[in-house]
Amino acid sequence: MATIRKRGSAWQAQVFLKGVRQSSTHSTKLEAQQWAAKIEGEIIAGKTSSVPNKTFGELLDEYARRVSPTKKGERWERIRIALFKRDEIVDVKLCDLGQPDFAEWRDRRLLKVSAGTVRREWVLMSGACTVAVNEWHWLPSHPMKGVKRPAPPRPRDRLVSVREHDLMEQSFGTDLNTIIGRVLMAFLLSCETGLREGEVAGLKKDKLRLDLKFLKVYGGKTSSAKRDVPLSPQAISILEKMVAASTTDSVFNLTTAQIDSHFRKGRDKALIKDLHYHDSRHVAITKLSKKLDILELARSVGIRDLKTLMVYYNETAEELAKKL
Repeated sequence: MATIRKRGSAWQAQVFLKGVRQSSTHSTKLEAQQWAAKIEGEIIAGKTSSVPNKTFGELLDEYARRVSPTKKGERWERIRIALFKRDEIVDVKLCDLGQPDFAEWRDRRLLKVSAGTVRREWVLMSGACTVAVNEWHWLPSHPMKGVKRPAPPRPRDRLVSVREHDLMEQSFGTDLNTIIGRVLMAFLLSCETGLREGEVAGLKKDKLRLDLKFLKVYGGKTSSAKRDVPLSPQAISILEKMVAASTTDSVFNLTTAQIDSHFRKGRDKALIKDLHYHDSRHVAITKLSKKLDILELARSVGIRDLKTLMVYYNETAEELAKKL
């Protein structure tokens, strides 16, 4: 026998028959009743398998165990999943999981974090549900389908002033035998090339072609991340110093975690507000746009589409006026 109940502005139908439990959320009561009748017919005909008696939290644990290790962002995913485990949504049984649960989760998170953070977490949650539907058959359908994501935040347009550059040198120091000194050099290289934190941390000496003024980047989040990166005279100077100081195959001998934590420490010590390591991408793309055409620029920094490229392009109206 199906149970139809209203949850917020939606209608949820639950079917429990012959050991098989399924639920789905619909915009009208009639749609919910029709879905329930269809599922009951499939169960009677032996066409529908049982959803495991597990919670959404157990689904996330399984995802962290089986899927996250195959990704470059494993550490980030595990941290986020641990944060998810603090929310009440992890206690919802898979047979009861539906759109209202994720809508309520979204609204709770927006009270604590930015829309950008919720959107990044959304991608992880949705990916876990997709695997559960398509590969594990833990869910009969995607429970986030139809739930509205928060609108994207306004893109950052943070650049680094000459004064801030000087303050960072004083705060970080230039001793390449220290982690924080190497982090400063990594940031300066990213400001010249647009390299991401992970790309800098993974940079090996055998990928440098300093005589030909470029370096090779392998791997990354997208296919466009694999590329040859042209080097400015300043970038070459930084890399020559790092190669001379490094005693390993790694150019900077840093992890992404070290870059992240030590950059924030040095920035705070310099009393610089609202500056992130990733803002180096804005600096680099704005600088390189004066020398490269749009296709050359996109290829150099590993961005495939113009819309994304414009997010990082932060030339001021004053600078543009000088070209007129």
